[in-house]
Formats: sequence, C-alpha cells, structure tokens
Amino acid sequence: MTHRAVETLKNVDWIAAEDTRVSARLLEYYDVKTAMFACHDHNEGKVAERMLERLRAGESGALISDAGTPLINDPGYRLVRKIRQAGLNVVPIPGACSPITALCASGLATDQFTYMGFLPRNGGARTAQLQAIADAAHTCVFLESPKRILKTLQHLVNVVGSKEICVGRELTKLHEEFVSGSANEVMAHFESHTPRGEMVVMVGVSQIPIEITNEMIVIEAKKTSYEALSPSARARAVAQKLDVKRSQVYAVLMAGL
Repeated sequence: MTHRAVETLKNVDWIAAEDTRVSARLLEYYDVKTAMFACHDHNEGKVAERMLERLRAGESGALISDAGTPLINDPGYRLVRKIRQAGLNVVPIPGACSPITALCASGLATDQFTYMGFLPRNGGARTAQLQAIADAAHTCVFLESPKRILKTLQHLVNVVGSKEICVGRELTKLHEEFVSGSANEVMAHFESHTPRGEMVVMVGVSQIPIEITNEMIVIEAKKTSYEALSPSARARAVAQKLDVKRSQVYAVLMAGL
C-alpha cells in the first residue's frame, strides 16, 4: 500500500471491494472508515450502473480487489469501461501487482514479456498455450494455484526443455519465496516442499547451462562418427560438440584407454 492509496481510500465517498470481508481487514489496519460495498464478477454489471449514477451526482469512489491491482485477473473491466464511456475520470493509483513484482526479482529478461493470466485448465487450449510459451522468444508470465503447480510444471518439463523458470509465491507477504532453475529442478523443489500460496510462474528465454559429466563425454566419444580420428582429433571434435575444454575431454579419453 502506498501513502497515496491510503489517503484516497480515506477521502472518497465509498469503496467498491471485490470481497468486503477481505477488504475490511485492510481498511481496519489503515484506520479507513469509508463505507464499502461489494463489486465482484457476479454483480459487477448491476453495481456498475449504481456507481455510475452516484459518480454523475458528484460523488467519488474507489475500486479495490482482494490483493494486487484491480482488473489484473480481478473484476473491474466492465465498470471502468462504463465510467470512461460516460466521460467521467478514472485515476489509476499504482500499487502491488504480482506479475510485475515477480518479474522485478526473477532475474529473467524484462525488456519484453507476455502476461497470460491463468492458463486454461485442460484440453487443446492449454496445449496451445504451453506450446506458445515454449516457442516464445521473450519471457512469459502466468498465474497458478498451489493445487495445480506440480501438474503445470510437469507439462513445462515436456515442452520448454532447459529454458530457465522462476516461480514466485506469497509475494510481498511473510513467506515470500522465489525458486529458479529448469522445470525439472523447480518441480523437484515443490515435490519436497508442499506448495502454498498463489504463484507467479515465469518462463525465460535463456537455457539453463547443462553440466557436462565425464560419462557424457565418454558416450559422445564412442559415437561411430569419431572412430577414424586420432585421440587428439577426437578430443577436439567432442569438445566442440559439447562446448567444453579440449583438455577436459582429452583427459577423460586417456583415462579410459
């Protein structure tokens, strides 16, 4: 919460809240006495008309959601659209927004990104969205629940390869946490640590470096395409293929001879 947001909530004539029970705790914390009523997905159309009448009469109001920024996967789009179409003023007051908050601490590229909200739960639409993430040349951001995070990470394992992933959970709260790595590594973390709290999943464009083991070097060196090469030439060719130092490959090959 910003000072400007608190002052606004104290000075408007009324507050429209996604869930008045949740918002009551927030308003009590900041000693806000302003009258409040519910504005959510199921009543937004009707409430918008009533709010519009009151605004036309000269009143001022504020719209808040349960957490984060209103309209970002929260109600408010129809209300804001009606108010703007009526020629009335809509003033955005910046505050916490989980996709932006998560991106700032993820270490992933932020010069260009796509925000996808919640992914479709199943079917062809979900498959298409996951493939779009895999094919993207920029960071992709979406929200996920703790109940579905392991399923989603398993799907990411199958499609994004070694792209770097960062999951931020419980952002700005007491148990805030960021987990980064490949899809396999992030999934392993949540398999051993019970997922809790709403999560922001970010899939970057860079690949997680793969540690080349001696075993991998031996397997590569045994391929028939290297059979005619001398040990030195084979070491050079394998080193180029695996992007490791020639000296490392040569030492492994010599130890196996």
